Amino acid sequence: MKKILLAFTMMTMVISSCSGKQKSNEEKTTKTGNEMKTIPLTKEEFLSKVANYEKSPEEWKYLGDKPAVIDFYASWCGPCKMIAPLLEELAAEYGDQIYVYKINTEEEQELAAAFGIRSIPTLLFVPMTGEPQMAQGALPKASLKEAIEKVLLKK
Repeated sequence: MKKILLAFTMMTMVISSCSGKQKSNEEKTTKTGNEMKTIPLTKEEFLSKVANYEKSPEEWKYLGDKPAVIDFYASWCGPCKMIAPLLEELAAEYGDQIYVYKINTEEEQELAAAFGIRSIPTLLFVPMTGEPQMAQGALPKASLKEAIEKVLLKK
């Protein structure tokens, strides 16, 4: 029994030492070369960068300086994991034309509730003017690109 406990303790130490330190939001949002990465958002950041729905609950007023895609996801969600690399690719591809934000619904439950998120992944496409549009499910890259082009960039 002592050998099993010792082996388990050693494995735990090895696993935890290999996990490395977690990157801060600042590190995750920086450009590496020409690539733009997805940007994680907290409720406070959402209120200052996207829309302050607490201050103006009846009116949508986008605060950003370029259109955005907002991914409402959870770390345990299979379809969310499927579209995460696609969103990273799109963030890099569209670079400075759009923001690609990510909101973890497990950590930001109040924010998810404010938008009525009942199914994940849910994507919110936020143009510079007009109302945002929502899409649910793991969309293929072609559909995501089409929505970005038509809804956000108005091409």
